[in-house]
Formats: sequence, structure tokens, C-alpha cells
Amino acid sequence: MKKITIIGAGMMGSALAFPAAENGNEVRLVGTHLDRDIIENCRARGRHTKFNKDFPAGVSYYQIEELGTALTGTDFIICGVSSFGVEWFRDEILPQLPENIPVISVTKGLMNTPDGDLLTYLDIWQAKLDELGKNIPLNAIGGPCTSYELVAHDQTEVTFCGKDMSVLRMIKGAMATDYYHISLSTDIVGVESAVALKNGYALGIALTIGLNQKAFGLDSELHFNSQAAVFGQSVREMNKLLKLQGAEDFDNLVLGAGDLYVTVYGGRTRLVRILLGRGLNIDEAKAELKGVTLESLVVAERVAKAVKVKAEKGLVNAEEFPLLMHIDEIITQKKPVNIPWEAFTFEG
Repeated sequence: MKKITIIGAGMMGSALAFPAAENGNEVRLVGTHLDRDIIENCRARGRHTKFNKDFPAGVSYYQIEELGTALTGTDFIICGVSSFGVEWFRDEILPQLPENIPVISVTKGLMNTPDGDLLTYLDIWQAKLDELGKNIPLNAIGGPCTSYELVAHDQTEVTFCGKDMSVLRMIKGAMATDYYHISLSTDIVGVESAVALKNGYALGIALTIGLNQKAFGLDSELHFNSQAAVFGQSVREMNKLLKLQGAEDFDNLVLGAGDLYVTVYGGRTRLVRILLGRGLNIDEAKAELKGVTLESLVVAERVAKAVKVKAEKGLVNAEEFPLLMHIDEIITQKKPVNIPWEAFTFEG
């Protein structure tokens, strides 16, 4: 039995408490400063506010001020914050974590630099650990997995990545179940980039749903040819970006493609892109979805900025990313949706 501390009581961090506790581990779920009501509800009802199923036995609940208690004797830590909490976790949490205790993160995203590089969140955190002179093995989770389906025990396959295979095997041993299946990889850049890139491209695919609703009516049949065309172009561009990132194992493109598929058929990104396809601009779509966090917009803009910087340096041809560039136009210039279909074609 392991003692596992989850920091971040959002839907994904909380969902991981299910396989962790069902394996007989002791799980401590710690809310951030934004999760106070969630933790109070968990304490009162034994259930997350967004789930329709009680937590399994073995889960206890802590407010952020009780982090020290929740970390006592822990074997490893799961970071469950959203991409908007990356800097908070770096600045506020990493300094409090015990030496040599592994962290595995479910947070997906990339950070662009002025030089056009795209850093994984583990890169961001490792720089802070180096500054602090601390040794904490950093790991991450990638792959198609929605929180509510994990809670429902839908068959799920993900990849844990990190530098030390023995650490990954230890965490897998604590987390793997008959419905939560885990591969292991030391290609951090490949895994983290693949699953982050899908967030940007997911925005593009269901634009076609909105376009068809605009053309044929809200109750019209779904059109799959156009969705498939944008899905294929997304995977093509993601593959090129993985090469640009220096990924070691291009099988990890499968993680990005699988995650892209999951995101296309559900989630917050689907809603905003349908609204954009119907003819709303980005500000109008955001207003329509007031209060909904849209991490995909941030990722798409960061990746597009990095590609444009590298293009200015002659390191890449931005015309090889017509879908990404159009998504960026929609987000940053508020341009109407006009998918560049012919730019997707090629001779070979």
C-alpha cells in the first residue's frame, strides 16, 4: 500500500483518486485555494461536486493550508492543477515538497519562449527545482482520458513518462487497475508535446460542426467528411511539430491523436469551436461560455507564436501549418472561420 497525495481537486486530479484508492492505497486529496467548496463538499458528502459517484474508501480531504499534514509520509505526489495553475504550483508548492519524493503531473500544455522554443511544464518546474537545489523526480501522464469516464471505469489507456523507469514502475504499480492501463516512456518531450498539441488542434475540428449548423440548421445531420479532413490535417501538423520539438519516439503521436479524438467529441473546447463555426468571433464565443476555462486557446496561441518566431529565423516554413495559422488568426485577430481546405492538399 502506498500513501498518495493529490494536489488539485479539479475533475482530473480528483478522478485519479478512484484507481489510486481502489488499489488499496491511502489517498489524500488536497484542494487548491480555488477548491475550497469542493473539499468541503467532499468532507460532507464523500463526493466531488462534478461527479455522480462517491469516492471509494481510503480517500481523505484537505484544504491547501493542511498540505503539510497531507504530505506526511507520502510515497508520491500527483499534481492535478490546470494549466492556469502551472506557475502557482511552481512558485507556491514545489518549495514545500519533500526531497526525493516523486511528482507525477496530469497537467497538459506547453510554454513558448521569446526564442520560439516550446517548453514542457516539467521543464518549467525543473528550472525552479534547480534554483532551489532540490531533487524531486518529475513525471507526467499523457493520453486520452476524460475525468468522468475514468470515474465510471471506462477502459482507459495512458502513458506515464519520466526520466527514471524504476520510479515510473513504482507509480504504475500503485495506479494500474483492470480499467486504467498504463504504458511507460522516458520520452518526456514526445509524450508531453503530443498531448499538449492536441489541445490547440482540437479547436479546429469542430469548427466544421458549427459551419454545417450555420449552413444547414442547428438540427441538421452531422457531416463527418469535413471533420475527418481537419482531423487528418491536425495529425499531419502535430507530427511535424513533434519533429520540431525533438521527440524521441514518434509512436507518441498516437497519444496526441487519441487525445484529440476524445477532445473532439466532448469537453469545453468542442463548445467554443462550434460557436466559432456558427459565425461568432472569439470574444462573443467566450462571452457565451462565461466562466468556462478554455486551455486550448492558450495552447494554440503559444504554439503558433513559437512557429512564427522559428519561421522568421528560417528554421521552419509556416505555410506547412495552415490549420494552426488559421486557428491563430481566429483567436488573436478575431477573423471569421474560413478553413483553408486547399492548403491541406499535397502531391507525393
